[in-house]
Amino acid sequence: MTENNCNCNSYKGKDKEIETLRILLAHWIEHNNSHEEGFREWAEKAENLGKTEVSKLISKAADSLKAASDYLLEAKKHM
Repeated sequence: MTENNCNCNSYKGKDKEIETLRILLAHWIEHNNSHEEGFREWAEKAENLGKTEVSKLISKAADSLKAASDYLLEAKKHM
């Protein structure tokens, strides 16, 4: 059987994309966690500056990043 008939190249390409996806999921989780931490720090600073509404909204953004990271972590478990 020749290489053209066995789809060997398509398997290699698929394996590479799966590995890339694994790497991306880990990166996205780490990236979100870093931003979440920064958001929470600034939410606290905003609260201390008397900017309660700003603090609440930044905290909601941090919560959204946490939720996104949770979904990405779950996706990573299925790899």
